[in-house]
Amino acid sequence: MNRTNQSTIIKEAINSYLDKGVTDKQDIYTKVVDELGVPRPTVRRVARDLRTELLSKIQILQSDMPKPTTTIEADE
Repeated sequence: MNRTNQSTIIKEAINSYLDKGVTDKQDIYTKVVDELGVPRPTVRRVARDLRTELLSKIQILQSDMPKPTTTIEADE
């Protein structure tokens, strides 16, 4: 299994557990390691990549949102 394919499979497994409502990160890592038989450091690396991808997508989606404006009234 090549690295790209392995990463995709691991990301799908992580997302599957998140969709099932598993919220403990260590529990997700353990289940993915047990299910796929891949080393834990590999799962952690792929999870980091997944977080980075999701954060960049969130930033793109938030870029269209208007920024809150604050007005400062000066006492004259």
